Amino acid sequence: MIASGIVGGLIAAVFGVIDWLSIPEGTRAKYIGLMHGLSNVVVVILFIVSWFMRRSNPAAPSMTAMMLGWLGIVIALFGGWLGGELVYRLNVGVDRGANLDAPNSLSGRPAVERTRPPL
Repeated sequence: MIASGIVGGLIAAVFGVIDWLSIPEGTRAKYIGLMHGLSNVVVVILFIVSWFMRRSNPAAPSMTAMMLGWLGIVIALFGGWLGGELVYRLNVGVDRGANLDAPNSLSGRPAVERTRPPL
């Protein structure tokens, strides 16, 4: 299962780089996309190392191999949140008129600032 996850992560990275290259420079979306991609690369590396450590005795992996996997899961959760920011908050790849500099979803501010008061 770890090996198939590694292969899937590497395939997804190709499409992620293609998407990232289409984001305009100097936007918050470009930075968030970079952090999302780098966090996922770190996850794949952690799982590669963990997988190699488990190969000698897959039924009883070492504590280090297990800890690398758990660390990979925690970083993957962070990377997934960043991916959610890209799609649901910044609308990258969803809307050509996306707000690529929308504030963080944790800021409590709306993604699109209103220019007139609500009715």
